[in-house]
Amino acid sequence: MKIAISANGKNLEDTVSEVFARCPYFLIVAIENGKIKSFEAIENEAEKRTGGAGIFAAQLMAEKDVKAVITKNIGPRAFDVLRQFNIEVYQGEGEIKKAIEEFIEGKLEKFE
Repeated sequence: MKIAISANGKNLEDTVSEVFARCPYFLIVAIENGKIKSFEAIENEAEKRTGGAGIFAAQLMAEKDVKAVITKNIGPRAFDVLRQFNIEVYQGEGEIKKAIEEFIEGKLEKFE
């Protein structure tokens, strides 16, 4: 299963971004058997867009075949587009690695 985290940096020790669409990076994380198998950091091209950042970022998640997103906050348009792609959104904060572990353990709150 692949998940994405809105990130302030390129590593698992960095923190979850306060925002989804305008975060500096996304970490795309592969989870297998309840463990982090691999991850890649991608620069968020939507961050610098003048408009439509949420929609662009949400479409990127679909292109990366992500099944869930972890972020602190998300705008309504980005949330709607993610829902259209059947991508679940969870609220997380603090260190990325810890947020992923909480996701695996089912402890993160889901945005509805």
